[in-house]
Amino acid sequence: MIGEFIDGPLWYISSIVFVVAVVWRIIVILSFGRKKNLAKPRYSAGGGAMATILRRFFPYREFYEVSKFRIVAGYMFHIGLFALLFFAVPHIEFITSISGLSWAAMPHWAFILAAELSFFGLMYLFVFRLTNPVTRMLTTRGEYLGSVLVFVVMLTGCLALGRSHEFLRLFHLLSVELLLLYMPFSSLMHAFTFPFSRGFTGAVYHRRGLNI
Repeated sequence: MIGEFIDGPLWYISSIVFVVAVVWRIIVILSFGRKKNLAKPRYSAGGGAMATILRRFFPYREFYEVSKFRIVAGYMFHIGLFALLFFAVPHIEFITSISGLSWAAMPHWAFILAAELSFFGLMYLFVFRLTNPVTRMLTTRGEYLGSVLVFVVMLTGCLALGRSHEFLRLFHLLSVELLLLYMPFSSLMHAFTFPFSRGFTGAVYHRRGLNI
């Protein structure tokens, strides 16, 4: 009974809530108005937006010197999670089943490596948030909850990879559904909004002749 609910209604509910909430939040962001800038532009706002979006994938040298371990851990987590999400065999099969699109999956050894890198990066950042007095003060309970949910999703996904137990598959699916319900209403939404925030900042400052 519970398995059928997880496999059926809860999956559809969580997916619909996720898609509708994400789209709505993006529409709200794009609909924000701002005062018209009457000053003559020095450089292209569009070029500054794109440049800033791409440039912010790499840290400033000054930040790297003082935060190199956190920055490396962040790369490990995000790149590893990206690889797990889009290049693991079960995920490609799922995407193919709903879209017809397919591509080559990473080998098993690459899956293990990506999982280890992602787990290490996430745990390092989580512990740093807890132990550093500044980040501990700035981090909200919601951000801790988001980190825990992502960790559980990755862990249950690794446990369910062998597809040997139906319980593990359902446990992983349940954790994914909880994450889908939580993500649009949390700071995890930055996975979708970062191009808008970076692009807006880059456009404003590049228009004024400043590179950031």
